[in-house]
Amino acid sequence: MCSVHIPVLRNEVIRFLEPEKDGDYVDCTIGEGGHAQAILEKILPKGRLLGIDLTEELIEFLRLKFKEFEKNLVPVCDNFSNLKKNAENFGFKDVSGVLFDLGLSSWHLEKSGKGFSFMRDEPLDMRFEGGVRADDIVNGYSEDKIARILIEFGEERFARRIAKTIVLERKFRPIKTTFQLVDVIRRAVPLSYQKRRIHFATKTFQALRIAVNGELENLKKALPQAVEILKPGGKIVVISFHSLEDRIVKNFLRENSRKRILKILTKKPVCPTTIEVMRNPRARSAKLRAAVKI
Repeated sequence: MCSVHIPVLRNEVIRFLEPEKDGDYVDCTIGEGGHAQAILEKILPKGRLLGIDLTEELIEFLRLKFKEFEKNLVPVCDNFSNLKKNAENFGFKDVSGVLFDLGLSSWHLEKSGKGFSFMRDEPLDMRFEGGVRADDIVNGYSEDKIARILIEFGEERFARRIAKTIVLERKFRPIKTTFQLVDVIRRAVPLSYQKRRIHFATKTFQALRIAVNGELENLKKALPQAVEILKPGGKIVVISFHSLEDRIVKNFLRENSRKRILKILTKKPVCPTTIEVMRNPRARSAKLRAAVKI
């Protein structure tokens, strides 16, 4: 596992989720268990936490990490788009809270070897589970289709230039690694874009990862299921890391507020403090939204 894992907005998650003694909760993206640890400590002795993650290695890691909580933690390797099915299978009905932390875990960036980070030279895979790989997209999709992925899922302003350069490059050799792709992006974008605070490859990598894993569609499927399994007074807390996710969450909460199904607890998204961002730079784009079921 990674040497240091820092859960984003940990205190804020606990403040809005308000885990209660003996309550049932769901962590839809349990990852390395940073938020889970804080929840489990609050719900003892009889409370339970259903922890869902797509990565078998992380689920096995959690079984060892939380051995002292083995009666309280129910770890499940699955996609959170199957939230309701897993909740029913393990007897989580009328739960008191559901948490989504939509950020990549440190393990995926540092240990998975699947090319999630543009800072490491790894194969262009980016899959959480089976399906199309990132290198299938960059080497097999048309220039127009690649550009549309970068625009739709990355909001990349130089999408068409990047797509054109990708197609030109792959005529000479397949683009199989992260560093190859970073080099292609570098050649496609202006020097001024390369010198910005945010790395010039960030949006392309984000877009490919979202396309490979169907992340936005999975989120749209999971949010209504979370509300279904909540009991009245139960909380839903979502941490997103880019505008596309945040827009989906904001619109979902507003729509259910209008229907008087939810009451929104965060008029504006809660963001990390300057101190937290200094300690954990990955937290800088995090936004937390929360609501309670009426």
